[in-house]
Amino acid sequence: MKNDLWYKDAVFYQISVRAYKDSNGDGHGDLRGVTQKLDYLQTLGVDCIWIMPIYPSPLNDDGYDIADYYAVDKTYGALDDLKELIQSAHERDIRIVMDLVLNHTSDEHPWFQASRSDRNSPYRDYYVWSDTDKKYTDARIIFVDTEPSNWTLDEKTGQYYWHRFYASQPDLNFDNPKVQEEMLNVARFWLDLGIDGFRADAVPYLIEREGSNCENLPETHIYLKKLRSFLDEHYPGRILLCEANQYPEDVRPYFGDGDEFHMGFHFPIMPRIYMALKKGRYEDMAEIMRRTPTIPENCQWCTFLRNHDELTLEMVTPEERQWMWEQYAPEPRMKLNMGIRRRFAPLLDNDRRKMELANSILFTLPGSPIIYYGDEIGMGDNLDLFDRNGVRTPMQWDNTPNAGFSTGTPFSELVKGELGYQQINVASQINDPNSYFHTIKRMIAVRKKHTAFGGSSMEWVETGNPAVAVYIRQHSDETMLIFNNLSASAETVNLPDKYQKTTVDLFADHTQTLSEKLTLQPYSYLWLQMPK
Repeated sequence: MKNDLWYKDAVFYQISVRAYKDSNGDGHGDLRGVTQKLDYLQTLGVDCIWIMPIYPSPLNDDGYDIADYYAVDKTYGALDDLKELIQSAHERDIRIVMDLVLNHTSDEHPWFQASRSDRNSPYRDYYVWSDTDKKYTDARIIFVDTEPSNWTLDEKTGQYYWHRFYASQPDLNFDNPKVQEEMLNVARFWLDLGIDGFRADAVPYLIEREGSNCENLPETHIYLKKLRSFLDEHYPGRILLCEANQYPEDVRPYFGDGDEFHMGFHFPIMPRIYMALKKGRYEDMAEIMRRTPTIPENCQWCTFLRNHDELTLEMVTPEERQWMWEQYAPEPRMKLNMGIRRRFAPLLDNDRRKMELANSILFTLPGSPIIYYGDEIGMGDNLDLFDRNGVRTPMQWDNTPNAGFSTGTPFSELVKGELGYQQINVASQINDPNSYFHTIKRMIAVRKKHTAFGGSSMEWVETGNPAVAVYIRQHSDETMLIFNNLSASAETVNLPDKYQKTTVDLFADHTQTLSEKLTLQPYSYLWLQMPK
């Protein structure tokens, strides 16, 4: 595991520890439960697990409201359990990254408790306080469904404190050098335990300035470069993954000159994959990929189809957002904030052809893909649950009571109906060589075999048919020609002369000689290797 650029070719897998596997019957998933399932993850073929927050927390925001940066919440186990997980994962050549929440803490964190206890507290300046709630009025409100303002009055001290998310998540003051140093200490603590890096949460919002929208400010980048140089100096080979829900040209500065983040999520491609599937045209994907700037050679995008949050529609136009809501959130309860609170399989009508096609796009576009736990078997959601909890239900391991997740009463109601654990579970799919799980496993294996997919170059091929996304992926001496038919009907493309050659079909393991015309079945895909 000595390759410092390992992340460029890696397949990631996102785990909510609470929802994954309960090892002790208390109804909550835990670190030992994840350790017990490492063989399964190795079978799937993932290279790196991203575990969501495991810090002590009142759980107003699923652990992103941290009450102690230096401990594991006892629900999930102890530090020794994390060490065992890291060691067991590394023995299987699986790395582990965890969340580093820089921007804010819980209002129950001792720093904030001290900060609000007294205006003269040494911790007062760890947070952003003001006599008025009229500062930084150009900053948008992110949780529009729940928060009327980014300021909340603290009655005890008579001042307002600043928060970009829930009022129970006060923002840290990164203009304070002590805060900056404190967060380096937090990073050091977990890296010393053997963690392979961090997904850094909500990084655009670290600094506030009057007259700005308080996002992506130069001072924010100064601190993030400091964090990166700290990693490079003391922990080479560990990574920082940037969560910045922005257009690609606005994320580009977070890579710096290869001296800031190693990786950055490509948020805007995600909704456009769903647009393309619904419209049966690839132009929205092509447009956003064409405006995606080149990034330094030691950097990589991170792509995904779904995650633990709503399917965000912040990075589309208001008209596109409305259209996406009409198409994918026909019931009002399916909407949340600026997005859609549904899981991958129900979004695509549990249509295996569409689900496979979406993954074909994910695994062949530039960037390292992240799979959200359960999506590899087509798990459903539970819209009866509050807010985002509907997509954070227990993993469905088998068809025994509680889905094989726990011998106790699960912390959450399970998925019901046709996508419930009785029909959709790991055990039944592993035993069926033709299952959806085995298709995803095969895609991962093929992707990992070919360096072309780890590169950052991409070239669209014009075929005269807007229903079929055709593109070239090339890196070192490998060239792949990819076809994705987004239409519900068979579609024919016209291929330029230079592609009319004998190719290798990466899934069928036989050659295919391309002529001027090629017809693809509805929602089908082809991954072809061009001759050298």
